[in-house]
Amino acid sequence: MTYVVPAQTRIGHVHLKCADLDRSLAFYSDLLGFEIQQQFGDSAAFISAGGYHHHIGLNTWHSRNAGPAPVNAVGLYHTAIVYPTRKDLAVILKRLVDAKYPLTGASDHGVSEAIYLDDPDKNGVELYWDKPTEEWPRDADGNLHMVTDALNLKELIQLAG
Repeated sequence: MTYVVPAQTRIGHVHLKCADLDRSLAFYSDLLGFEIQQQFGDSAAFISAGGYHHHIGLNTWHSRNAGPAPVNAVGLYHTAIVYPTRKDLAVILKRLVDAKYPLTGASDHGVSEAIYLDDPDKNGVELYWDKPTEEWPRDADGNLHMVTDALNLKELIQLAG
């Protein structure tokens, strides 16, 4: 019999190696808005949304002043951060645009809308919101049919106000 993970299972946090903790905190905390929950000098920090113990751990334990991981190697493709509403995604998009932070892509996946960028260590980051499940594209048999269409960034940023 095949084991099926319980539906309530979720990913708790991601822990990233970084070359410079202050530079990473400037991105994740100052730009994206995560709050520092605990910091260990210049070697590690734990950050979150809403006071949770941590959604993201950052450390320099094995990576201080190191270069980014090679693109064409095994490893983490990206960290995905889900926002509760489309407007929340629009607000962070506006912050990124105002800060002139480079995006690497933007897609409408049918089930979600996503913005892609790299953190200062070239770790991929996806910022997205999930569309309501009743709007997810499905074929005649009810199977999910995700897509990768262009995301209208101008329309999305207008929602930020």
